Amino acid sequence: MLVLWMSVVAATALAAPDPGAGGQRRGAAGVWPVAPNVVLVASDSFDGRLTFYPESQVVKLPFINFMKAHGTSFLNAYTNSPICCPSRAAMWSGLFTHLTESWNNFKGLDPNYTTWMDIMQKRGYRTQKFGKLDYTSGHHSISNRVEAWTRDVAFLLRQEGRPMVNLIPKKTKVRIMEEDWKNTDRAVNWLRKEASNYTQPFVLYLGLNLPHPYPSPSSGENFGSSTFHTSLYWLKKVSYDAIKIPKWLPLSEMHPVDYYSSYTKNCTGKFTEKEIKNIRAFYYAMCAETDAMLGEIILALHQLDLLQKTIVIYTSDHGELAMEHRQFYKMSMYEASAHVPLLIMGPRIKANLQVSNVVSLVDIYPTMLDIAGVPLPQNLSGYSLLPLSSETFKNEHEFRNLHPPWILSEFHGCNVNASTYMLRTNQWKYIAYSDGTSVLPQLFDLSSDPDELTNIATKFPEITYSLDQKLRSIINYPKVSASVHQYNKEQFLKWRLSVGQNYSNVIGNLRWHQDWLKKPRKYESAIDQWLNTHSNPKKNLNKS
Repeated sequence: MLVLWMSVVAATALAAPDPGAGGQRRGAAGVWPVAPNVVLVASDSFDGRLTFYPESQVVKLPFINFMKAHGTSFLNAYTNSPICCPSRAAMWSGLFTHLTESWNNFKGLDPNYTTWMDIMQKRGYRTQKFGKLDYTSGHHSISNRVEAWTRDVAFLLRQEGRPMVNLIPKKTKVRIMEEDWKNTDRAVNWLRKEASNYTQPFVLYLGLNLPHPYPSPSSGENFGSSTFHTSLYWLKKVSYDAIKIPKWLPLSEMHPVDYYSSYTKNCTGKFTEKEIKNIRAFYYAMCAETDAMLGEIILALHQLDLLQKTIVIYTSDHGELAMEHRQFYKMSMYEASAHVPLLIMGPRIKANLQVSNVVSLVDIYPTMLDIAGVPLPQNLSGYSLLPLSSETFKNEHEFRNLHPPWILSEFHGCNVNASTYMLRTNQWKYIAYSDGTSVLPQLFDLSSDPDELTNIATKFPEITYSLDQKLRSIINYPKVSASVHQYNKEQFLKWRLSVGQNYSNVIGNLRWHQDWLKKPRKYESAIDQWLNTHSNPKKNLNKS
């Protein structure tokens, strides 16, 4: 595998898109004389902050850096739901999560939903998809599903396994995530054997699993542990000394929803500084492997003389906490979890441009339609990003009339015991929970507190109130929370009916089995009480 050679080729042999390329304007976006091809590479769990300074200094990402130099980087891009399936449902539909009703990893879009790729195909594009496509339904164990449905019940769930690392001690071992590499190879072969011969434009989607941590087989599917897994080859791409050890609040000072998440992820115990640093180092090494797969696509386009005819987009469904805020995984509105990479390069895309406006994954749908010259539907939650990234764009102030100065993200799945809503503006991040009264909100000033350690919601009540009113004007979140609460009950009752007389044994051996089997009547009674009450999202967070 000639990855080092490839990175040199990428840095020297590929030319930037011709800034003098012709084209007319349609509204605020450019129109191409010939419709461009489009390639979208979407990874899983990639922290968007790694694509810009200072986090970008921690790991070598040559192809992401190439896209930055030859295209537009969105510095404040966010997921619309920090978990796989709901996030991808938003990206493929252009609609917020409460509109798709993709509440958890098991419930996504209707399989017959018309995606942006379907529309582009009707407009004459040749289309192909490889890899992870979980926007209708994602991987979810029975334990995950039941945990998501019963998160309103007044007891804590514990994941048995802690996050861990596993190193392949080979300096030559490159292909660690075999499934991703196979799908990358399939995409490259399709470009070589099919796409390069098309007279029509094409759109290619490649979905990657990396840098999502691997399941830990020794723990079993129901018990939730994850492994950060790599080889010495990729670990050498990481600057170990540059890795930042995140600051943690004392357990007693954590927000109750954060504490619940940390507890269910089994992160409330002691971790040495070395353990934390290793988890982060291995995660960054997995990001480097992801970057190399992106590079395979870019190099294939270059070798086939397609790169200057193709718009390439790279993003991710969400980030990875990697032990920030005493957590791993995602399911959180903190930056490591909710901030995603978003880079676009290609014909008539401005080179070496960094955009600070807040954008989100629902913007990909209208961007794709805009590229294809399709009029944008009025019901979309997102907005085309072409006006902000095209060469004809003058300044970021113009964009304020084309995209609201806020984004919305929401979460209703497992490992969090309250529906969560995040409104992100230029300076502020406001996070509301549940019905807006039973769980205290959070407010962070990201300009002065980028690590999000100081909740200033009570210190600045006027700002908190104003942002909450803005959030409520976008989404009636207490009503949405009640709707999800009712959905969870209905789904749990269907599942309980399906297991019949085995219910007590089955539920007792799911993720919370250690505590459940000690006092099964207590926990079954708590579930019965939850099923018989009206929607009351107030939680009991005691470890009883």
